[in-house]
Amino acid sequence: MRGVLFDGKQAVVVDDLEIRDPGPGEVLVDVAAAGLCHSDLSVIDGTIPFPRPVVLGHEGAGVVEAVGAGVSHVVPGDHVSLSTLANCGACAECDRGRPTMCRKAIGMPGQPFSRGGDPVYQFASNSAFAERTVVKAVQAVKIPKEIPLTSAALIGCGVLTGVGAVLNRARVDRGDSVVVIGTGGVGLNVLQGARIAGALRVVAVDNNPAKEDVARQFGATDFLTDAAQVRGLLPDGADHVFECVGRVELVRAAIDLLDRHGQAVLLGMPAADAEASFVPAQLFLDKSVLGCRYGSSRPQRDIRLYADLYAQGRLLLDELVTRTYPVEDFAKAVEDAEAGRVARGVLTF
Repeated sequence: MRGVLFDGKQAVVVDDLEIRDPGPGEVLVDVAAAGLCHSDLSVIDGTIPFPRPVVLGHEGAGVVEAVGAGVSHVVPGDHVSLSTLANCGACAECDRGRPTMCRKAIGMPGQPFSRGGDPVYQFASNSAFAERTVVKAVQAVKIPKEIPLTSAALIGCGVLTGVGAVLNRARVDRGDSVVVIGTGGVGLNVLQGARIAGALRVVAVDNNPAKEDVARQFGATDFLTDAAQVRGLLPDGADHVFECVGRVELVRAAIDLLDRHGQAVLLGMPAADAEASFVPAQLFLDKSVLGCRYGSSRPQRDIRLYADLYAQGRLLLDELVTRTYPVEDFAKAVEDAEAGRVARGVLTF
């Protein structure tokens, strides 16, 4: 079968991947569509270290082909959105409703694929850049068949991360002020999360002025091309600032832009050894710096919620898909993403 394989030197489309059958508690999914996310590019450029060879992709949707023993919440033929969160469901963190903190879901990549008899790793417990993938049952969330799979694919990462950061981690409230630095796929979902939460002032910051129209479509009330301009709109600072780029100087800017009792939420992915600096005295006014893994999400609950919000017209999905590409055009999709020509490119099979 076809898939995008990274061997440590280059990412190429191959057609000779094999995948094993689903075991107990697993689901085999025919992948229909998968979003190209910055995290996939970060594996290629080394920002995210990962064992190789690996099948890339982690933001996908498709149709259940088969289920392993003990799986009852989905059946063959169901449409599913895939999460990357292969949590165990039984540890103390899962029991507390914090599956993103499950230690068994981090740092143990599986090898359900093979090529020429040699095992191949699975990225983010997902590998959606393949015609078929095997995931844990908890990762396959049934969605209505009315949602286009090209749109549903984006729920599993960009939407969960961005909207979840607003609703679950920062808990933005009605009337709050929000600044979003970076209006890529995650940033746009932070914007619409702020809109859904009822934020009164939502300031988008991006150095590309061409992104203003789409930022306003998703919920921005104001658009700026430089974070230094924010104080002109919010003299006292913002209640919440979301850094969605992953640059250390923007982490510093996010903290500097906070009002008293404000929160800086870090969503961008800098290099693993990158260090950021700030003035600690700023935090004495009850300011805080928050990390956020995967939108602090509970995927089985949140994906269904976002699907319902989409059905009501309150959450935008179709509008996130700037362009679709057959998987064979992976290189073109990467080129467009790196050039900032798309909010989200989606690979199709």
